[in-house]
Amino acid sequence: MIALSDYLILGAILFAVSVAGIFLNRKNVIVLLMCVELMLLAVNMNFIAFSHFLNDTVGQVFVFFILTVAAAEAAIGLAILVVLFRARHSINVDDLDTLKG
Repeated sequence: MIALSDYLILGAILFAVSVAGIFLNRKNVIVLLMCVELMLLAVNMNFIAFSHFLNDTVGQVFVFFILTVAAAEAAIGLAILVVLFRARHSINVDDLDTLKG
């Protein structure tokens, strides 16, 4: 049987990989969005693990809400990215800083 600590360690590793991906890759917006999604999935894994080991369904309900927010975030983020690519012909983060004003 897999222990709760195994799930938590895997969730922590996924979270750390996503944080490292955000800090190491500041060039590509698509990779940044994928790292944010990976971060949300690591949190979801912790919710599911605690929900299973505590025999409570509240964590699983939270996961459904987080997944709907993540899907909306991905759709809106990619739509904004497509509009920016059409305007600037680049998805490089350094090229997008000219939007300040």
